[in-house]
Amino acid sequence: MRISDDRYSRDRQRLDLALRFIHHEARTRTIRVWTGLTDDRIRKLYRSYVAADGASGIARHRGKSPQQVAFFVRTPLMRQEASVLASICYLLGVMPATQVSDAPRHLPGMQRGEALCDAFETYRMLMPAPRISFEHAVFLVTALARGDELRAVQCADCLGLIVIDRLGTDSRRCLSCEHSRQGRLPLD
Repeated sequence: MRISDDRYSRDRQRLDLALRFIHHEARTRTIRVWTGLTDDRIRKLYRSYVAADGASGIARHRGKSPQQVAFFVRTPLMRQEASVLASICYLLGVMPATQVSDAPRHLPGMQRGEALCDAFETYRMLMPAPRISFEHAVFLVTALARGDELRAVQCADCLGLIVIDRLGTDSRRCLSCEHSRQGRLPLD
């Protein structure tokens, strides 16, 4: 049997991506789905490289991942943050070109997972006080790819990307354009 550098390189890539997910406080199930690693391997990776540090401050969340789309559209500021994150995800290739009916099964993968980490890290740098967690970012990408509850559309005025509740009566304007129409500053 011949040792393949490509195989070991893929394994290393999976471990590196899993560590990035761990540093973003992703749940074990999320890491497993996106990297293909076993739960046991993920726990050992955490214990060996993160928990051994002692003062890492990285939480291990338990339970179900977020599943409520209302989180992203409950306030104009949350809609704006979700729109910023969604825009970055589109720019970095996290989002598929067309809707995906079974997004939780078809979206996860190594390349898209790395792009998702890049998008989340960029979002965290751009927002002064980011409120969207990594788990919520994964859910946002999945919900937008499905398109049944959330949609990414263009602002009616400036043509910027905004996230709307597909079934709701959300305005089709971004926060800045909405406030401009009302004659107020955007963060009043």
